[in-house]
Amino acid sequence: MMKKKSIPASKPFLILFLCQIISALDVPLDSKLLEELSQPPTITHQSPKDYIVDPRENIVIQCEAKGKPPPSFSWTRNGTHFDIDKDAQVTMKPNSGTLVINIMNGGKAEAYEGVYQCTARNERGAAISNNIVIRPSRSPLWTKEKLEPNQVREGDSLVLHCRPPVGLPPPIIFWMDNAFQRLPQSERVSQGLNGDLYFSNVQPEDTREDYICYARFNHTQTIQQKQPISVKVFSMDSLNDTIAANLSDTDIYGAKPATERQPVLLTPTGSTSTKVELRGNVLLLECIAAGLPTPVIRWIKEGGELPANRTFFENFKKTLKIIDVSEADSGNYKCIARNTLGSVHHVISVTVKAAPYWITAPRNLVLSPGEDGTLICRANGNPKPSISWLANGVPIAIAPEDPSRKVDGDTIIFSHVQERSSAVYQCNASNEYGYLLANAFVNVLAEPPRILTPANKLYQVIADSPALLDCAYFGSPKPEIEWFKGVKGSILRGNEYVFHDNGTLEIPVAQKDSTGTYTCVARNELGKIQNEVHLEIKDPTMIIKQPEYKVVQRYGQVSFECIIKHDSTLLPTVMWLKDNDELPDDERFLVGKDNLTIMNVTDKDDGTYTCIVNTTLDSVSASAVLTVVAAPPTPAIIYARPNPPFDLELTGQLERSIELSWIPGDENNSPITHFVIEYEDGLHEPGVWHYQTEVPGTQTTVQLKLSPYVNYSFRVIAVNKIGRSQPSEPSEQYLTKSASPDENPANVQGIGSEPDNLVITWESLKGFQSNGPGLQYKVSWRQKDVDDEWTSVIVANVSKYIVSGTPTFVPYEIKVQALNDLGYAPEPSEVIGHSGEDLPMVAPGNVQVHVINSTLAKVHWDPVPLKSVRGHLQGYKVYYWKVQSLSRRSRRHVEKKILTFRGNKTFGMLPGLEPYSSYKLNVRVVNGKGEGPASPDKVFKTPEGVPSSPSYLKITNPTLDSLTLEWGSPTHPNGVLTSYILKFQPINNTHELGPLVEIRIPANESSLILKNLNYSTRYKFYFNAQTSVGSGSQITEEAVTIMDEGKMAGILRPAVGAGKGYSEILFATSPVMHTVRPTFYKVQPLYPRIRNVTTAAAETYANISWEYEGPDHANFYVEYGVAGSKEDWKKEIVNGSRSFFVLKGLTPGTAYKVRVGAEGLSGFRSSEDVFETGPAMASRQVDIATQGWFIGLMCAVALLILILLIVCFIRRNKGGKYPVKEKEDAHADPEIQPMKEDDGTFGEYRLFSFVSSAPF
Repeated sequence: MMKKKSIPASKPFLILFLCQIISALDVPLDSKLLEELSQPPTITHQSPKDYIVDPRENIVIQCEAKGKPPPSFSWTRNGTHFDIDKDAQVTMKPNSGTLVINIMNGGKAEAYEGVYQCTARNERGAAISNNIVIRPSRSPLWTKEKLEPNQVREGDSLVLHCRPPVGLPPPIIFWMDNAFQRLPQSERVSQGLNGDLYFSNVQPEDTREDYICYARFNHTQTIQQKQPISVKVFSMDSLNDTIAANLSDTDIYGAKPATERQPVLLTPTGSTSTKVELRGNVLLLECIAAGLPTPVIRWIKEGGELPANRTFFENFKKTLKIIDVSEADSGNYKCIARNTLGSVHHVISVTVKAAPYWITAPRNLVLSPGEDGTLICRANGNPKPSISWLANGVPIAIAPEDPSRKVDGDTIIFSHVQERSSAVYQCNASNEYGYLLANAFVNVLAEPPRILTPANKLYQVIADSPALLDCAYFGSPKPEIEWFKGVKGSILRGNEYVFHDNGTLEIPVAQKDSTGTYTCVARNELGKIQNEVHLEIKDPTMIIKQPEYKVVQRYGQVSFECIIKHDSTLLPTVMWLKDNDELPDDERFLVGKDNLTIMNVTDKDDGTYTCIVNTTLDSVSASAVLTVVAAPPTPAIIYARPNPPFDLELTGQLERSIELSWIPGDENNSPITHFVIEYEDGLHEPGVWHYQTEVPGTQTTVQLKLSPYVNYSFRVIAVNKIGRSQPSEPSEQYLTKSASPDENPANVQGIGSEPDNLVITWESLKGFQSNGPGLQYKVSWRQKDVDDEWTSVIVANVSKYIVSGTPTFVPYEIKVQALNDLGYAPEPSEVIGHSGEDLPMVAPGNVQVHVINSTLAKVHWDPVPLKSVRGHLQGYKVYYWKVQSLSRRSRRHVEKKILTFRGNKTFGMLPGLEPYSSYKLNVRVVNGKGEGPASPDKVFKTPEGVPSSPSYLKITNPTLDSLTLEWGSPTHPNGVLTSYILKFQPINNTHELGPLVEIRIPANESSLILKNLNYSTRYKFYFNAQTSVGSGSQITEEAVTIMDEGKMAGILRPAVGAGKGYSEILFATSPVMHTVRPTFYKVQPLYPRIRNVTTAAAETYANISWEYEGPDHANFYVEYGVAGSKEDWKKEIVNGSRSFFVLKGLTPGTAYKVRVGAEGLSGFRSSEDVFETGPAMASRQVDIATQGWFIGLMCAVALLILILLIVCFIRRNKGGKYPVKEKEDAHADPEIQPMKEDDGTFGEYRLFSFVSSAPF
């Protein structure tokens, strides 16, 4: 208990730090001596100079000191006496100077801010502590500010300012998002030392609305959050759309990609700056640059190298960190930011200053009356510190005069001191960056001699070795030491003795005649004292037969001897080493009294074996080498398990032990490694054998420990490398006497099964653990923390007892003690159990829901009183369910979800909510019995979100210049749909995208006909829905307008735009369409892919062709069937890797569906195409090819054609030209090759594929 006034300790421990003593006296570190010597106070523990405290907790200002007599303590506050008796909130710990300021019971930390200093005083002086500055930590709230969204062009730099509130100590800054996940940082995006978030260049993925700066105040364990900052990055595509909507084609020719630029420093600004750091601190220099590509930072020190082993780079090399800086680290540090376009640099001029640091701190001085001494106080710093002295806490200039003292700058000189000269001196070294304060006492002692070495101490030494006889002493003035041999011997002098300053007598070469009693005498002007010690000389230890070099065959046996001679009064120990290490942990190595034997030698046993003999006074050793050679060939040996042991004999029968011996059976050529001993309890478990112990294979007797009240029989099993022998015949039986139990039941528990009972369970003792007949259990219990007597009951043959009529869920002390007819087991230990739990009585109150976003909410509740839980609090369950969607207004089956929050948590997050929906929730407390009542349902609504993609997008009814689009509304609208956005653009054969067209469609539409499209052109469509929040994910499709057969009849030269894959005539756009200038972007094809499936149909067959993009050597197949039929697809395999196939045997006038796939690519097919065969002709009913008149007619036609060809050939040779040929030659295009008529393909398809595959 704390008292208002400090009470000096009756027996404080007095510790003198010898490492801090400079004196004419050496004070031995003897506890009894130190208890008796007077000593000025010494501060042993104090609070730090700058002490920041938690304003919510009690303030503890530490001040501990030692001294003889024990010191008393006093305090000053802001330079004046601090009277703790007048402040009810302040107490001082007993036998200590430590102050405790009670903040938790009404005090305010701010009222106790100030500078505190502790003084410890006794009759020999006063020591003072540092000035301890007490300041409560502060964690102010963020100032309110209006944050405008940041709209940035892709590639520009950006700085998001944090500007945290000023706290004490300063907060730790970090950036996170709404999901409490740290924002990723890189060379491009990183946090500066001031907490701001710097973007060297922004990218589209930087767009988000939840850049949140957090400030963590560690002392108060609080985190403050800044308002989220929104960043929107305008990419080149979005800029194209915006520009095209507002400018004509003549104003701009498409937005250029993000412009690369050389680095520019974001921080620090300018070309130079300065930095001042203190010696010993960590130097942090920072350079963050903007630029595209992202600049790389490099650091150098002008005129020198960065210090090795103390230099580190952080924040992607944007921060230079040098630890433990010194004055040598001053200089100019240059950071260089560089990218492919150039570089920029900044020079930081660093100056290292220094708070004072010790060169020589003053050390305690212990003197005898009349002696001289000095206190030296030397410190350095930048600037040079000033030195001032205090005596007993008072400036030395106004302290009481001492004629033995003289101050000379940083030194105090003492001459001819007296006992009244004892005092504590303080040295203060200070400059503008701090101060050092050191206490050093001058203790003048006048003490008669004391001998600290115990009287009649016995020293034992080996002959011909040095003998050191101690005589530790103390006295002031320093005593003189003399040694005598024998009671009436003369003073020892001469070269055969060495006298040490600490009083020790050394005999360099002790002989047998050195044995005897020696007397040490210490005297000074205040007295005389003597002490006797005894010396015995022992014979040295010797190895009279050393181990010898051995050569042994593999699998043989070898033995090394080590016979010793030693002094009869010394007890030797022998240890063997192999190659200067411990012997292998192997049972083949047998250590005897005078030898080492190795059985079944292997190649690994090769090496040097050393015998070491140790006594308490000396040690000797000897070594020998073992060489292992191969054994000569031997006949094959049959190895088998050993035969069972026999002739088991019990001897030395005692109550708790017995000796068992046996004779081993035949080893069968494999040495026995160990014996296993088993026992049978014929009284409790007859016929069941239990493991007792095992012994090495060289041992044939064993001492066995026994339990009371057991009828023992034993058997032995021999084991070698082959296996285990059969068990031996059982030994004779031995019944041990009964006794009271040695142990109590284990695993005692008390857990109620009902609200009004306590079920006490335990593990019953086994039969041999009972130690006697009549085993029972004494079960005792009493309610914890209630002054009740123990209630006990004795039961038998059970391991459970139920106590009825208990209060609900209260703690009980429980113990279970074993007893039998001979008495009780030792007193058992107590365990704590609880009576049964009941369902909680109270529902959590004050349930509040904070909707964070459209899919996440945070729920808070007040904890229920622990008494109402009526059981072990396991946590809280939150039941929540969706009532309805606010967009569809349709109810559905209510599916309740449950989240469990363990422990005494009072809030939780509800993830996975559906946007724009109404929810209900309630909270229940949970214990081991179950759930308590639910809180009233709480209704909350989630805001709108972006919709999911439309459920489908179908493109039908292709014509020459139009396509019909049909779509389904989003499965999850997540709000009120405002419109649909359709974007589309043509794609040529080299996968380049043409002009992008955007159409906004009312939300109540579900189809659209696009007109004025180019014929035989592939289009790619992007389709998504919108709510007021924004656009949802899009769905894409591709479709092709059909070809114009009329224009395909002849070979057309490409139009002016053919070089880019499009005709010059573009479709006319409606007023709702928005176009951009046809800037083309290369698109990588998706592999593998089958596209442009085309059909050219006749009456009973069709030519199918396609384009394939993907790995070579694909095997294709064609699947077809009647359009609209549910029949299975028919499949035809295409030979080789051709990209065309002729379907035969089709029905005239029938619509067919067709698709192309690739073997080995699971589920990979083209989109479906539909074609119709030509109508059947009536003339087809007769096979005209078999009619004679037709054959004759055909022959005549063939003859006529042959004649015409001959005429043409003749005319051509004469240089003539047809008019059509001349026209073609005049407009020839080198890219158009004449078509062969014997390639087996249809001309109109060949022409189509030619036009569509023209390169851009």
